[in-house]
Amino acid sequence: MTRTDDEPPEWARERARELMATEDEGVGESVEDREIGADTPDEEGTGRVPDVPREVVEEAERLTRLARDAVDPAATEGYRDRRDELVTDHEYTPRLREEDDTLVLYPEEWMESGTVQLDRVEDTDRAVEVSLSGPGDADRYREVAAYNDAVVDAVAERAGGVHAETARSFAAFMSNHYVRAVDDATPEMRAEFREEFFPRNAWPTDEQRTALEESLETIERVAAALDEPAP
Repeated sequence: MTRTDDEPPEWARERARELMATEDEGVGESVEDREIGADTPDEEGTGRVPDVPREVVEEAERLTRLARDAVDPAATEGYRDRRDELVTDHEYTPRLREEDDTLVLYPEEWMESGTVQLDRVEDTDRAVEVSLSGPGDADRYREVAAYNDAVVDAVAERAGGVHAETARSFAAFMSNHYVRAVDDATPEMRAEFREEFFPRNAWPTDEQRTALEESLETIERVAAALDEPAP
């Protein structure tokens, strides 16, 4: 049968038919089988790289794992929103293929109304797949969150009251937004906590607001006496 110029090539049609058999239409080879950002030979032997940077894929995986592991529905939604925004900035669309526990990133130009359009799949190497079955940042999150909670308990014992409440808010901020120990916060993270998270999400009392800087210093001092999780 003669193929018109506006029809997709047969290899793309066949590959897309196979992939559409799954719930979320996964496309592309596993990230575990190739290095993101490295040249990948296509069918004609030429070089091809995914259009999304390695660090973006890694961050999308991290946020997906955290969203899946979060207990608080608001935190889950926040992680997913941050992942989607990050991937969308690079003109990709994230999907979770649940049958094999895989995060798939599709070029946005392939999509319409949330579905892959077969006639737009010109090169399957442009999609990226990441298996979520192995260990990852979810394990790191639990470790960091446990450490930060221990710091909160220590602050409550040694300083009590207002400092403990602020420590609890700062621990939640560092665990959920950055998966980092409270005493490993950068100046930028502390500024974000002071200016955005604390007034909007901590529901601080007037006493907490007045003592904020002292509370942060107390958290750092108390944490210095505890064992920080290994990086």
